[in-house]
Amino acid sequence: MNAPVRDPARRISVVLDNLRSAHNTGNIFRIAEATGAAEVICCGYTPAPPHPKLEKTAMGTDRMVPCRTFRTAAEAVSALHAEGVKVIAVETVPEAADACTFEYPFPLALLFGNEALGISPDALAAADGFVSLPMLGSKASINVGNCAAVVLYAVLRKSREVKS
Repeated sequence: MNAPVRDPARRISVVLDNLRSAHNTGNIFRIAEATGAAEVICCGYTPAPPHPKLEKTAMGTDRMVPCRTFRTAAEAVSALHAEGVKVIAVETVPEAADACTFEYPFPLALLFGNEALGISPDALAAADGFVSLPMLGSKASINVGNCAAVVLYAVLRKSREVKS
């Protein structure tokens, strides 16, 4: 199996806005590590390492993937913009593009929101674009960790297509 290549020109940051579940956060650390993400940014009350429940699902990746914390996701978005990073919010808004076919800009930050409330309005307003996953069921919602997995692998797949 080929390990992901961490190309600085194709840097990906994962921003978590007020996630409630340490298990979801730990799962996202595993996904971030598996897909070569540069960092996970925990905002608001998102559990951040060190945290015993997060460590259980992260399986050590919380010590492998760098983590920054911010008081709010809007502050994280502002800091990322200052670093020249484009922030794409993963949210079910009318203007969202399909996450699996979107042409992602780099350096990139993917912004994921709270399991019940979504992305905070200030952070959503500051995003450079929006993507969502197609939802055919009536609930129109999936677990944030599952969503992060699909979107990060879509970005990885698209970046490999571009490099080919």
